[in-house]
Amino acid sequence: MALDVATSIPSAGFKFDNCLRNAYLSSKGFPVPKAKKTGTTIVGIVYQDGVVLGADTRATVGSIVADKNCSKIHYLAPNMYCCGAGTAADTEQVCRMISSQLELHRLATDRVVPVAVADNLITQHLFRYQGHVSAALIIGGVDLSGSSIYIVSPYGSSEKLPYGTMGSGSLAAMAVFERGWKPDMKLDEAKMLVRDAIAAGIFNDLGSGSNVDLCVITRAGAEMIRPYEVANVKGQIQGTYRYAPGTTAVLSSKTVPLEIVEVVRPVVNDDAMEIA
Repeated sequence: MALDVATSIPSAGFKFDNCLRNAYLSSKGFPVPKAKKTGTTIVGIVYQDGVVLGADTRATVGSIVADKNCSKIHYLAPNMYCCGAGTAADTEQVCRMISSQLELHRLATDRVVPVAVADNLITQHLFRYQGHVSAALIIGGVDLSGSSIYIVSPYGSSEKLPYGTMGSGSLAAMAVFERGWKPDMKLDEAKMLVRDAIAAGIFNDLGSGSNVDLCVITRAGAEMIRPYEVANVKGQIQGTYRYAPGTTAVLSSKTVPLEIVEVVRPVVNDDAMEIA
């Protein structure tokens, strides 16, 4: 009996049993279930003294806005953060798992963890699952070798760039970067450029919206600015929804009398309670 219980416990980690099911259904002529698409705009740039990461705060489920204040900039280490696009659960759990491995690496080596280590760990994990883990990431950080930005795709490929964008609003954000980015930017210029890139995604992509979040990383540490700007301010109600009685005509009415129900209250014996 104990052996049966032990063998029935599911194994930890990702499971892809439904992939085999979908392949079987497809071979029999049944349509394969479609995955829900999510929208996001995440960006990252290298400036004079460090790195600036940016993200919007809208989480969508298809055409439905599920969360207007979703945090898409995740902690990896004191000197690096990661922006996530794709499935919110996948991006958050991958960043948590890699963050724990980076902390173990820091304790074992007693040094500042290079950003390239996080890039290697994430790309190896994502390549193992061949895109089934829907996490498109932008890793930004500062280490002994300087400031760096890594763009990681859900299939495990990555590249080191001075600036990059990911998500459904990436094309609009990239247009802003191609026009305004330059080497050795000042902090205020970098923050404004990242803000403009995220705003371009917010106002030109239906999957992106709400606020602009920034994360500034330097050798002195990291600063999360949340929100940096509220792009989509909620409008005020102009009219009123209170109407005077009789505004809407009553066509018919029906009154149903209720039966009188006798309420019986229980009698409590105080002597019995004291004996108990």
